[in-house]
Amino acid sequence: MMLVFVALTAVGCHGSSPATAPAAARSALFKPDDPFWSQRAPDRFRVRIETSRGPFTLELERDLAPIGVDHFYNLVRAGYYDDSRFSRTVAGWIVQFGIAGDPRVSATWSNRPILDDSVRGHNDRGTFTFAMRRPNDRTTQISISRRDNRVQDAQGFSPLGRVVQGMDVVDSLYSGYGETSGGGLRAGKQQAVMAGGNAYLDREFPRLDHLIRATILPSPER
Repeated sequence: MMLVFVALTAVGCHGSSPATAPAAARSALFKPDDPFWSQRAPDRFRVRIETSRGPFTLELERDLAPIGVDHFYNLVRAGYYDDSRFSRTVAGWIVQFGIAGDPRVSATWSNRPILDDSVRGHNDRGTFTFAMRRPNDRTTQISISRRDNRVQDAQGFSPLGRVVQGMDVVDSLYSGYGETSGGGLRAGKQQAVMAGGNAYLDREFPRLDHLIRATILPSPER
């Protein structure tokens, strides 16, 4: 079975400075047609994501959703998720991230959807998927299920993998703002977040937890 591991390691407070991807990779964030984005994800890979709450680990299987996993892999390679916020956190339901801290980056990708994958797994507690509004509408936002959400199976949400370590951290991410801070993708109510990025969220919703950086690690030796 092809697995992907994503490790998220805490570095403490909200004030921690984010790491950055190599400059050449980050420049691809403004070049969505660059060959950079056609890179196939490895059969196994790890991504270390540092948060303001602590580490959690996602395990991905490319066979579950090859289009989605490749897209996530390349977004991480480019540093897309670095220095962003967990903008939609609803207790007992979901955690969502993937609106870039820099509004210029969000503007580049908000209208660059990828095709759907067939649903080959269940949206159980701890699985994660790209958020979407309609078929073939996935872009950058990732939603982690804090409960069993199998109703999403029939809606076309293709799991990329699941949390295998640190689900307690996922559960602990600040949920006091509920849907007000980053909800409304389907309802078309994310304009202020997309236009303002981190500056807007930090001003209006200062208790949101931070995703400090995501770093792809070498595959483990067998």
